Amino acid sequence: MSERFDRLEWSRAVTGPHSGQAVLTAGVPIEAARIAVVLIHGRGATADDLLPLRNEWRAEQVSFLAPQAADFAWYPHSFLAPLEANQPHLDSGLELIGALSDEVSSRGVPRERQLLLGFSQGGCLALEFAGRNACKWGGVVGLSEGLIGPPGRDWAFTGSLDGAPVFLGCSDHDPHIPRERVEASAIELRRIGGEVESRLYSEFGHSVNRDELSYVQGMLDRLA
Repeated sequence: MSERFDRLEWSRAVTGPHSGQAVLTAGVPIEAARIAVVLIHGRGATADDLLPLRNEWRAEQVSFLAPQAADFAWYPHSFLAPLEANQPHLDSGLELIGALSDEVSSRGVPRERQLLLGFSQGGCLALEFAGRNACKWGGVVGLSEGLIGPPGRDWAFTGSLDGAPVFLGCSDHDPHIPRERVEASAIELRRIGGEVESRLYSEFGHSVNRDELSYVQGMLDRLA
């Protein structure tokens, strides 16, 4: 039997395709949490798919939140497509993550104790959001991911991650994510002050591995 999750009751408005989408929750209520982890699913998946990942970590006083993308995708085309090709879905997805982060902050967990974690398309969205909204996040994790935009894009993010821990994990031959984009993403996020750990895994598919989960456990332990 699949696990059932609660839905977050909130009233913040989000415009565009992702307006009105559900946010599922697990762990302790936000108001009782020391740490909040936002889990952002990949293309073709659901919030229900990613939220059980929390069972892989020792996580006391942690609230887990997983937003659902409209039509199971945060944007319609490759993350390497021109930005305008993925609008208005991309901006709507970024707006949803921002509104969710603000909601969590308003309930007592500031951004320095929020960890953004996304897989695949959700990982791309997490990195892009963190870059555009640079501050001292509790952590930023992208699994099988890269910053969004066509080859040669100059991200030129402003602001500072102020030493926030960032973890990038990906196969060195991922069928969807060029290793060059992972490497370029690490360089850009370091440029704006992220404490970046980037790991490329040989002979590994488009998935999540035990080393990545262990690294995230260390991030949670430091926040706790």
